[in-house]
Amino acid sequence: DAHASESTHLTIINDIKNGKSVAMVSDAGTPGVSDPGVLLIQQARKEGLRIDAIPGPSAITTAISIAGIAGNQFSFLGFVPSKKGRETFFKTLTTFSQPVVFFESTHRIMKSLDQLANHYPDATLYIGRELTKMHEEMLVGTPADVLAILEATPVKQKGEFVVIVSQG
Repeated sequence: DAHASESTHLTIINDIKNGKSVAMVSDAGTPGVSDPGVLLIQQARKEGLRIDAIPGPSAITTAISIAGIAGNQFSFLGFVPSKKGRETFFKTLTTFSQPVVFFESTHRIMKSLDQLANHYPDATLYIGRELTKMHEEMLVGTPADVLAILEATPVKQKGEFVVIVSQG
């Protein structure tokens, strides 16, 4: 839970210590990958508790698997900073020789595409929208191409976005 308090985490930790089996399912992603579930994992580690993973869907690998790029090397950068550091984030993408993957929110996708168009007009973008959901799609093109698609169809500006930037 994105809003679970430390006391909730301690209650869960105590339940485990008392012999209960606990499973964590996150509605915000995979725990530890741009998800607040990492806080519970960290607390469990501090307590020396056993943690097992059951692989599940990952927006990152789902996007790479359907983008059609070689996914043997890429860099994942999490969410784009919402305010401070945003411009620096986009400027530093040139330092990566492999594709870069990041998440963006429905409220900032257009701004991010505009910044990508300014900094990397020739890059190829692969944007997974609503992956594993009914309206799943992969938009592919230059930043200007994808921006035009979303401007022409405002409903496509809604959803959860995984952005892959390939400069090669």
